[in-house]
Amino acid sequence: MTPVGAAKKILDTMLGHLGFHVEIEIIDSEEEPCLQIHMPRSELLIGKDGERLDDLQYLVNRVLRKHFPKAPRVRIDCEHYRAIQEDKLAAEVNAAAEGVRATGKPFKMRPLNAYYRRLVHNVLVDDTTVESVSPGGEERLKRIIIRPRGTGGTPSAE
Repeated sequence: MTPVGAAKKILDTMLGHLGFHVEIEIIDSEEEPCLQIHMPRSELLIGKDGERLDDLQYLVNRVLRKHFPKAPRVRIDCEHYRAIQEDKLAAEVNAAAEGVRATGKPFKMRPLNAYYRRLVHNVLVDDTTVESVSPGGEERLKRIIIRPRGTGGTPSAE
């Protein structure tokens, strides 16, 4: 069995024990394989702001790595929730960057987890007018600052 096939089985078993009857599709992508869950009432599995998906993803990857130490990280999604959120975030980042360009003032994003912070940085990586800066620290959720490129110094925003 492949690591991704094992991850699918792990996820299906977990959800079965929780009483969910789902269909799981394996989607290969450039970054990481994704297990796309299809089910009615997907909000029960997604949770507030995708927190249950994050928890499931964490658990599946922990169990998978125990059996396949070199397995790729597997992404868990439900009814394309994550893809929709990524598109919304990219639009939000572009609008914020436009505001920073227009006013010259830094903008502080809402708190984001590491995955979404990476997306913000990737949206702006080729932009020559603005940059994104992550604060240090051990917090799970952090606020990225979008500011005019080259302003340097300590990140700050109003």
